[in-house]
Amino acid sequence: MTSPAFLKPARAVTPMAFVRAIVKGYERYGVDAAEALKAAQITPRELVRPGARVTAAQFEALSEHAMQELDDEALGWFSRRLPWGSYGMLCRASLSSPDLGVAIKRWCRHHRLLTEDIGLALEVAGGVATLRITENHALEEAFREFCLVTSLRFMHGYMCWAIDSRISLRNATFPFAEPPHRDAYAPMFTPEVRFDAPQATISFDERYLALPLQRDERALRAMLKRALPLTILQYRRDRLLGQRVRELLRSRAGEATTAEALATLLNVSGRTLHRQLHEEGTSLQVLKNEVRHEMAVEQLRRTNRPIKQVALAVGFRNEKSFSRAFLQWTGHAPRDFRALGL
Repeated sequence: MTSPAFLKPARAVTPMAFVRAIVKGYERYGVDAAEALKAAQITPRELVRPGARVTAAQFEALSEHAMQELDDEALGWFSRRLPWGSYGMLCRASLSSPDLGVAIKRWCRHHRLLTEDIGLALEVAGGVATLRITENHALEEAFREFCLVTSLRFMHGYMCWAIDSRISLRNATFPFAEPPHRDAYAPMFTPEVRFDAPQATISFDERYLALPLQRDERALRAMLKRALPLTILQYRRDRLLGQRVRELLRSRAGEATTAEALATLLNVSGRTLHRQLHEEGTSLQVLKNEVRHEMAVEQLRRTNRPIKQVALAVGFRNEKSFSRAFLQWTGHAPRDFRALGL
């Protein structure tokens, strides 16, 4: 998957613990992992070095080599193999879905045909969609973290690819203790990660579920030639970004005071935020003005607060600058707007 739709980290961020989990898979099958490690340019010394990391390219090379050599896309996690092509079958079974919500439900249902060791389920409540993993059989401790993390990352990556949009996660939870490489979870998922939780989950805005799938069989065949970046790299575009920016400007105005602060709340860089908004045909300043306009009109219509207080409430430093902006937006000064009952 070489598309520029993926963000490609320039430094090694994947924990060596995940590499060691793959080596454990080799041990389970009684196969030497030396060739796989060589293909990924990982030395025996690096393998045991505390705190060591590998790049996305190294991890992709290692995983692909291992899955094909062991003929197990689960790399030893489950009680039975998932032969090479198993996850491609799940992708293909979901591809004809009318929207993302249906695609996820199909994925969860068909995943049961591959293994009963874990179950996947989609739940929706209060505007939030949650993908949940139930462990039906105890996973070996050596594989548990890697299995749960990869299962969620591959599902998340496929979802993003299918609708051609980044799906920004609200939070992620995992049913094990915080690992030494906890910092790796933010770039993989979101900064809002909780450990020692009842189950492994990822949660996101329900509105993504209504987005139609953007891919066809030809695109799927191209993706499956290099599907592993779906589990390693974050997708770039977010089709709901403009809406999410508006919501944060309204609900967390005290925190979203600068582009950098807003980008942090969205778990993207400031540069990425500006670029994506530009791709949507808008800008942060335009969205700020729209939200301030909406909030100002609401305040003037529904309250008797002094104009100065309204100005401060919607993000202006003083009444004069607010009045000038409001006149540009509506053609009326704030006092006239309120007096006329507009």
